[in-house]
Amino acid sequence: MDFLIMILGFALAAYSVVGNDVIQTLGTFLTSNQERPWWVLWIYAGGIMAVILILGYSGLGEWLGGNDVTFDRLDNIDIPEKLTIWYLLPPIVLLVITRIGIPVSTTFLILSFFSIKSLPGMVFKSLLGYAVAISFALVFYLLISKLTEKKFRDLPLDNSSNFWTSKKFWIAAQWFSTAFLWSQWLTQDLANIFIYLGRPEQIGLGEFIFALVVLVALVGVIFYQRGGAIQRIVTSKSNTADIRSATFIDLSYGLVLLLFKQNVLGLWEAKLPMSTTWVFLGLLAGREIAMRYRLGPKPDKTLSYMLFSDIGKATIGLVVSVSLVVLLFMVEGKDVSVLFSLD
Repeated sequence: MDFLIMILGFALAAYSVVGNDVIQTLGTFLTSNQERPWWVLWIYAGGIMAVILILGYSGLGEWLGGNDVTFDRLDNIDIPEKLTIWYLLPPIVLLVITRIGIPVSTTFLILSFFSIKSLPGMVFKSLLGYAVAISFALVFYLLISKLTEKKFRDLPLDNSSNFWTSKKFWIAAQWFSTAFLWSQWLTQDLANIFIYLGRPEQIGLGEFIFALVVLVALVGVIFYQRGGAIQRIVTSKSNTADIRSATFIDLSYGLVLLLFKQNVLGLWEAKLPMSTTWVFLGLLAGREIAMRYRLGPKPDKTLSYMLFSDIGKATIGLVVSVSLVVLLFMVEGKDVSVLFSLD
């Protein structure tokens, strides 16, 4: 039964995390490459995922931020020696919420269920991530929108050698930026899936190969479905279908994630997991505000509704996470009061 719960938990977590979080990373890649066969995009993204996973598992991923398949993101997380059937709740709930199209934080929803004591630190780091992302995007796009995004709107891609319209150049740039962002995201969020297989150093070769095949296959499913409900978060924003705009979005997102893998001035712990969902929403929010201000239409109630709707949906994940932990404590007869007196 323990083995069955472990495998089922991993499979459910993999499907739900990939369905919810991967679109935050590959959504612009999908949107800006709609004319390409889904399997071409899958081979590219799946190949990068396989390389990252193998580097992590083999202990050769130090330059990516860690020495195991979760890139050390589970170092501060308490993993129980025995999983009960209740540990299947988070990925099931996440699966349902994802189907509705709500971009919840898988870090909060899954990891806090295993280690509630880590939740305050993860929330703090994620809120900083949102603040840094929205501030960075706001300043960045206020500075470049007139120079770049306006040109992207006015000058369609062609086969000329002009920098702004060269199709070959921007395809190469966007695929490179996708690889950079995808690698940064994987090193942050793989912990949300692999936690079901126990401590990373105890994962056997057979288990790793099983996990690798499942994850790469699930990415293929996402590409085949062209993103699903969460993809609307990306497509609702200004000019995200332009491969040039997508390049800047991916680079910005990847740089912010890379920043949080460092212990900058001791403001956060580099190895502590964080919500990439909140970073993603902060980046899109800052970009949208700046572009509306610089290029129009001017910010109005519809923009406010869009942005507050996005962050409101993400907050749902935090509320659901704490509710599930409270439920687990009640079912197992534990003292719920300890949840509200965390040191």
